Amino acid sequence: MANYIYELKDKVRDYECDLQGIVNNANYQHYLEHARHEFLLSKNISFAELHDKGTDAVVARLTMQFKVPLKSGDEYVTRIRIKKDGIKYKFLQDIFRLPDEKLCIRAEVDSVCLVNGRLSDCEELNEKFAPFFEE
Repeated sequence: MANYIYELKDKVRDYECDLQGIVNNANYQHYLEHARHEFLLSKNISFAELHDKGTDAVVARLTMQFKVPLKSGDEYVTRIRIKKDGIKYKFLQDIFRLPDEKLCIRAEVDSVCLVNGRLSDCEELNEKFAPFFEE
């Protein structure tokens, strides 16, 4: 079992589904991003404050493996792990349907920082994320 550092529960809304009655693939990106933002807020990390200091964290790459679709009304939980790879922060995110814990999606999101407009390491995020990095 993975050592998740954060989880966020939510529910599928009707308008997120396509004609097949399943969540449209693009909406999973919203689920993943929302969970990452809530994780950051839980650690008192503000995108607005980082930006005001000249640092912008951006997604550089995203891969998703679709396993089992979510449907309207399904409850789910997004769980997060994080690794450091050079200047990249790798968010490893899994979405599970509740209550049966079926894996719906496995994603890897590579995020990098632009510090004063230049691709760079972010010491503030390194410090705040250090306790959570996987080997």
